[in-house]
Amino acid sequence: MACLATFGVIKRYVLNDPEPYTYELSTIFLLLGVIFAIPYVANVHRNLRVDVIANRFPKVVQDILANFVTPLLGLFFLVPMVWKSWEIAFYSLQIGERSPSIWAPPLFPIKILIPIGVGLLCLVLLVQLCHGVSSLIQRIR
Repeated sequence: MACLATFGVIKRYVLNDPEPYTYELSTIFLLLGVIFAIPYVANVHRNLRVDVIANRFPKVVQDILANFVTPLLGLFFLVPMVWKSWEIAFYSLQIGERSPSIWAPPLFPIKILIPIGVGLLCLVLLVQLCHGVSSLIQRIR
């Protein structure tokens, strides 16, 4: 993205020849970077947590919060997001929606990335939820 933005700036201000593709491509790369990085970060358990309140509970309650409640709440929010973003993406395909820029690429391939990335995050949360439930069952035994 940085190389692409630098190329666009040099072409516009040094060569006086504005380039219409760099903004659109930078936006697409930014979307790809964010939408596929979030499931990866969740998968390796490197996401940020606010432990101010959770640290006051016993270790068992902290594990239940981290491995059961949090993935369940995440799924409660993300499953409708996947569903609605699929609808929006396929509506974009049906009407042949294009970007309002000079380049005017079709928006369906870009919009379909959102439900794919959020769906991956849902799969990661499902795996975390399954591990949380199995560890909870093992503690009860």
